[in-house]
Amino acid sequence: MIVLESQPVSEKNILTLASNSPRRRQLLSLGGWAHEVAVADVDESQLPGEGPGDYVLRLAKAKARKSAENAPTESVIIAADTSVVDDGDILGKPLDEDGATHMLKRLRGHTHQVYTGLALLRKSDSKTLTDLTITDVPMRAYSDAEIDAYVQTGDPLDKAGAYAIQHQGFNPVEYMMGCYASVMGLPLCRLAYLLGQFDIFPEAAIGVRCQTELKYDCPVSEAILRGGSGR
Repeated sequence: MIVLESQPVSEKNILTLASNSPRRRQLLSLGGWAHEVAVADVDESQLPGEGPGDYVLRLAKAKARKSAENAPTESVIIAADTSVVDDGDILGKPLDEDGATHMLKRLRGHTHQVYTGLALLRKSDSKTLTDLTITDVPMRAYSDAEIDAYVQTGDPLDKAGAYAIQHQGFNPVEYMMGCYASVMGLPLCRLAYLLGQFDIFPEAAIGVRCQTELKYDCPVSEAILRGGSGR
């Protein structure tokens, strides 16, 4: 485990985000949770016959366990894995610009799903909490010229499914009815609900801050924070 950066943490619990994703760090900061950031390198190969839900949950748990190996006893590890899924196929990061173009044309004009597996591991007793968020993502009918311009920015090359939902220049999504933060990689309301089971709470109204920051009127936030499933 390689620690990349840290912020002041409480004496009672040390939160460790098992990811170097700037998007996940940005989202986690919205809750005011003091945390450390670490990398958890695991084999991300899909197992034969493994469905996308089982896949992202397995990887999230593997990342949490890996990060916990050298973490202090009072640590609570936060790990997540996100996959873009179209017609049952998991779309990873494109290998090159041609691959990005192919993925974006495949996703254009119809709805796919984004699966995010979340795992929290409390090292002191190895208690692990998990959650799976599945979000429908309807893509707009963007043009070939828009695809070419977006691919030329280089942004799609390190994104699963070859797109970032929050990219203001491309704006690939027609509309959203589920968890926007989950599509970015970290479902904040679900995270807040799980952390609450470890008696760790955000410093701010997480649902409000998330919607304000992302400029998105979330239809599922309140239900999730009350313990409902939402979508």
